[in-house]
Amino acid sequence: MDIYGVIQSQYQAALEMLRQAIVACPDPLWDAAEDQNRFWRVVYHASFYTHLYLQPTMDDFTPWAKHKDEYASLGSGQAPEAAAPFTKEDLLAYHELCLEQVRSAVPGLDLDGESGFHWLPFSKLELQFYNIRHLQHHTGQLYERLRTRADVGAGWVSARHE
Repeated sequence: MDIYGVIQSQYQAALEMLRQAIVACPDPLWDAAEDQNRFWRVVYHASFYTHLYLQPTMDDFTPWAKHKDEYASLGSGQAPEAAAPFTKEDLLAYHELCLEQVRSAVPGLDLDGESGFHWLPFSKLELQFYNIRHLQHHTGQLYERLRTRADVGAGWVSARHE
């Protein structure tokens, strides 16, 4: 069994589902004021952590060129008033960077090693499951928001092989 191929396939499938959510999101829902965590912000959060946890360690991480620290975390609520939201085009470009990271980083992972992040005390292999679950968790939230608020459906992707 090619475990690296399996990991890549599942990242690619999860990222494809996130891409579908981005593309399907109607403009009024993208930055809806009634959402504590706006659609674009959830997309950015999921993308940021996908990108981060594909790196060997925090010290090896080079943020996306348009990265904004204040946008990475959820829970604190709204993005700063003076800041503009990321556009769909911005986050589709970040999505492509994440896909490239999957292609380039996964084959070189030491799956038996430590996660590389002191706050995640498990193996690099478990980190991949954790990271994919995190990505899928937020994608599921976005799919639910699309369905209930805009009557828009997005599809399931079981595996992706490139």
